[in-house]
Amino acid sequence: MSTPLRRTSGLAVASLVSGILGWTILPLIGALVAVVTGHLARGEIRREPDRYEGDGLAVAGLVLGWAALALAVLGTLAVLLFFGGVAWLSTF
Repeated sequence: MSTPLRRTSGLAVASLVSGILGWTILPLIGALVAVVTGHLARGEIRREPDRYEGDGLAVAGLVLGWAALALAVLGTLAVLLFFGGVAWLSTF
Protein backbone atom coordinates (compact mmCIF):
# COMPACT_ATOMS: atom_id res chain seq x y z
CA MET A 1 0.00 0.00 0.00
CA SER A 2 1.49 3.32 -1.00
CA THR A 3 0.83 6.41 1.03
CA PRO A 4 -0.35 9.45 -0.88
CA LEU A 5 2.04 12.35 -1.07
CA ARG A 6 1.10 15.32 1.05
CA ARG A 7 1.60 18.79 -0.33
CA THR A 8 2.48 21.87 1.65
CA SER A 9 -0.48 24.21 1.76
CA GLY A 10 0.01 27.28 -0.40
CA LEU A 11 -2.02 29.31 2.08
CA ALA A 12 0.38 28.32 4.86
CA VAL A 13 3.35 29.50 2.82
CA ALA A 14 1.50 32.72 1.97
CA SER A 15 0.78 33.27 5.66
CA LEU A 16 4.43 32.91 6.64
CA VAL A 17 5.64 35.16 3.82
CA SER A 18 3.00 37.78 4.64
CA GLY A 19 3.91 37.61 8.32
CA ILE A 20 7.53 38.34 7.46
CA LEU A 21 6.44 41.16 5.16
CA GLY A 22 4.28 42.50 7.99
CA TRP A 23 7.44 43.07 10.01
CA THR A 24 9.49 44.52 7.15
CA ILE A 25 8.03 46.14 4.05
CA LEU A 26 4.22 46.09 4.42
CA PRO A 27 3.44 46.54 8.10
CA LEU A 28 -0.36 46.67 8.24
CA ILE A 29 -1.31 44.91 5.02
CA GLY A 30 1.18 42.08 5.49
CA ALA A 31 0.00 41.45 9.03
CA LEU A 32 -3.67 41.34 8.04
CA VAL A 33 -2.98 39.00 5.12
CA ALA A 34 -0.88 36.77 7.38
CA VAL A 35 -3.70 36.42 9.90
CA VAL A 36 -6.38 35.72 7.30
CA THR A 37 -4.37 33.25 5.24
CA GLY A 38 -3.04 31.57 8.40
CA HIS A 39 -6.54 30.82 9.62
CA LEU A 40 -7.63 29.65 6.16
CA ALA A 41 -4.57 27.39 5.89
CA ARG A 42 -5.15 25.80 9.29
CA GLY A 43 -8.75 25.09 8.34
CA GLU A 44 -7.67 23.59 5.02
CA ILE A 45 -5.08 21.39 6.74
CA ARG A 46 -7.56 20.22 9.38
CA ARG A 47 -10.21 19.35 6.77
CA GLU A 48 -7.81 17.31 4.64
CA PRO A 49 -4.88 16.15 6.79
CA ASP A 50 -4.04 13.33 4.40
CA ARG A 51 -3.62 15.81 1.53
CA TYR A 52 -2.03 18.93 3.07
CA GLU A 53 0.73 19.71 5.53
CA GLY A 54 2.30 22.94 6.75
CA ASP A 55 0.48 23.63 9.99
CA GLY A 56 3.70 24.94 11.53
CA LEU A 57 4.11 27.44 8.70
CA ALA A 58 0.55 28.64 9.19
CA VAL A 59 1.02 29.01 12.95
CA ALA A 60 4.26 30.95 12.43
CA GLY A 61 2.47 33.29 10.03
CA LEU A 62 -0.37 33.74 12.52
CA VAL A 63 2.01 34.56 15.36
CA LEU A 64 3.93 37.07 13.25
CA GLY A 65 0.71 38.65 11.98
CA TRP A 66 -1.00 38.95 15.37
CA ALA A 67 2.19 40.25 17.00
CA ALA A 68 2.58 42.94 14.32
CA LEU A 69 -1.06 43.96 14.71
CA ALA A 70 -0.76 44.12 18.50
CA LEU A 71 2.38 46.23 18.23
CA ALA A 72 0.65 48.58 15.78
CA VAL A 73 -2.32 49.02 18.15
CA LEU A 74 -0.03 49.65 21.13
CA GLY A 75 2.06 52.10 19.12
CA THR A 76 -1.01 53.99 17.96
CA LEU A 77 -2.35 54.10 21.50
CA ALA A 78 0.97 55.40 22.82
CA VAL A 79 1.09 58.16 20.19
CA LEU A 80 -2.50 59.20 20.90
CA LEU A 81 -1.94 59.24 24.64
CA PHE A 82 1.29 61.20 24.29
CA PHE A 83 -0.12 63.89 22.02
CA GLY A 84 -3.38 63.96 23.98
CA GLY A 85 -1.40 64.55 27.15
CA VAL A 86 0.64 67.28 25.49
CA ALA A 87 -2.54 68.98 24.26
CA TRP A 88 -4.07 68.69 27.73
CA LEU A 89 -0.98 70.17 29.37
CA SER A 90 -0.91 73.05 26.90
CA THR A 91 -4.33 74.21 28.13
CA PHE A 92 -2.83 75.20 31.49
